[in-house]
Amino acid sequence: MQIWEDIEKIQPVATRTLVNSIKKNRISHAYLFQGDRGTGKQEMALLLAKYLFCQNQQGANPCNNCINCQRIDSGNHPDMHWIEPDGASIKIEQVRNLQKEFTYSGMESSRKVYIIKDADTLTVNAANRLLKFLEEPNVETTAMMLTENGHAILSTIRSRCQIIDLQPLPPGVLQERLQQEDMSETDAKLLSTLTNSMTEALELAQDDWFAGARKIVIQWVEMYTTQPEDIYTFVHQNWIPHFKDREGQERGLDLLILGFKDILNQHIYTDANTILLSNDPSKSEKRLITFSQSQLLTILHQILMAKRKLKANVQPTLVIEQLALQIQR
Repeated sequence: MQIWEDIEKIQPVATRTLVNSIKKNRISHAYLFQGDRGTGKQEMALLLAKYLFCQNQQGANPCNNCINCQRIDSGNHPDMHWIEPDGASIKIEQVRNLQKEFTYSGMESSRKVYIIKDADTLTVNAANRLLKFLEEPNVETTAMMLTENGHAILSTIRSRCQIIDLQPLPPGVLQERLQQEDMSETDAKLLSTLTNSMTEALELAQDDWFAGARKIVIQWVEMYTTQPEDIYTFVHQNWIPHFKDREGQERGLDLLILGFKDILNQHIYTDANTILLSNDPSKSEKRLITFSQSQLLTILHQILMAKRKLKANVQPTLVIEQLALQIQR
């Protein structure tokens, strides 16, 4: 998304708030962008950063062509710093390094911008250290924090930020937009269920890793109706090698939730169409025989618990092994 008008189509309220601030020259020294994954947090933060550094601003929009805009697009602007979790959290050492940067003048101008991804993963010490920056803002410094869980941010930090709430994009709207981009109805339906972001959906549609993830999850669910005795081996030979980092593991569990929701919906609605699994009548019948409605509700709860364990930094292999065995019972 290169201009505010693009983002306004999916985040009208948040976009108008930022554009009005730009037009009135009242840009805050700190922003907290909070919303679900795929709602445009990163796109909005980068667009604001480009505007701040742009050499040829066009109203509230950056030109997207000058050297500064191009550097930000490529992640190479010397006065824009990106911070994300080192492992499971953002540590105090990372914030100390950030604090040092705050004391220096910009390399090419007096302005500096910092974007902190997954700000809710700041350790307590790191968050308290960051708070000191926000209490004494430099007028030429803009900090932007991105989070899916705004309530996990220290109240003292929240109070020093302008909070930008991003709303989920209705799946039906996104599905329609994806189909307008020549995506099949099946793929558009699946991707609009997984993300609220047009950009992310289009990227996933072209991602070989995601295609592999989708195939593995479908095979795992179907194996419970055909070869349940081989589930444990399948998980070790296919799931664990493919889903290596936390983001990938969470994506895999999101797909697994959709798979079992498909079966539950077919129990409840005889004419229900699936989102992930095949609509083949013989396969559907086997799934309905294998899983009762009460079992499916339990399984969905177990998958959600597995997601919470991953966020709590429990060893991923152990989490998936336990989940596979729980579903099999």
